Amino acid sequence: MKKQLFLLLFFACFGVTTEIVFVAFSNLIFNTPLWDEPLWSLTGKTYVWMLPIYMLIPVFGNTLMKKMRPYSLLVRLFTYAFSIFFIEFVSGFALEMITGKCPWEYTSGWHVCGYIQLEFLPAWMFFAFLIEKLFYYLDDNL
Repeated sequence: MKKQLFLLLFFACFGVTTEIVFVAFSNLIFNTPLWDEPLWSLTGKTYVWMLPIYMLIPVFGNTLMKKMRPYSLLVRLFTYAFSIFFIEFVSGFALEMITGKCPWEYTSGWHVCGYIQLEFLPAWMFFAFLIEKLFYYLDDNL
């Protein structure tokens, strides 16, 4: 029980921290500052809604990662990334139904209903790679 609680909290914190860093560097690269902050302030953001969403990593990821273990790295990363897209889409849709607005709203580029941004596929694949390594390390050592 303690291990599962630790994994839930760890991946919630890891997920939101990674998202904040990703947003900060994306804004720097694409010259889109947040809230009139200087680009070099590396200001990032996330949403409190993301904590329970990132907590899904050890819940669903445990089963998915163990089933995907025999497959090649590329197949695993594509599978994880499309699973992330699915969860992002369902979460965004559910939040819009509950609150009246999805906290993230993609309006440019290749997006699906404003809930997922397809250009983020490489970033989600890299994130999934980190998650897989962290999950197996923690699972083996806790």
